[in-house]
Amino acid sequence: MDRLVFLGMTGAKHTQMAQTNNANNLANMSTAGFRGDFQSLIAETISGPGMETRANVVSAGTQTDFSPGAVMSTGRDLDVAIRGEGWFAVQAADGSEAYSRRGDFSLTSDGMLINGAGLAVLGDGGPVAIPEHQSLSIGDDGTVSIVPLGQGPESQVIVDRIRLVNADPAQLQKGDDGLLRLKDGSQAETSADVRISAGNLESSNVNSVDAMVNMICLLYTSD
Repeated sequence: MDRLVFLGMTGAKHTQMAQTNNANNLANMSTAGFRGDFQSLIAETISGPGMETRANVVSAGTQTDFSPGAVMSTGRDLDVAIRGEGWFAVQAADGSEAYSRRGDFSLTSDGMLINGAGLAVLGDGGPVAIPEHQSLSIGDDGTVSIVPLGQGPESQVIVDRIRLVNADPAQLQKGDDGLLRLKDGSQAETSADVRISAGNLESSNVNSVDAMVNMICLLYTSD
């Protein structure tokens, strides 16, 4: 009887973890560049007397779906989408460097470039700071250029370059803050191969229909 209770509670725990991931995916369907999560399950052979074919299904932890989201044209100068592989480097709330595909940028009142989550976007020398200007453009290599106030287009100057990295997804793990970091705690190197497109925005890769069906299946599983 005790074994049955243990098996039942183990299954309920894994179902609850899957429900948590699925609920988080649904909550972030409209978050630019979001990467969905899922529970990875593996079969673990039961040791001891009995048939050798006996196995339990156990959780191998939360995994991230790195498939790309759809890219939409917005026409907004500060909306930026990465073309193909790559990541934006951002400064997490704890001051550490982390990586994201979220490209819905904006400027604070003091000229700091931030993403939609309010995190500072990193450049070659730290957080990108942009002085007062009359126009701004972001190049496909991440260069941020402005035309200073009172100047003509011929006076365009580069103020910084957004730090773009091309970290291997297999070496990345998502933290509780939803940001990705290298598993060994190091920082990824800047990549000159990553290209971006201004005036476009990458959506979440969560499929709303799949997530809703998954939610219903998990609810029946927990009954």
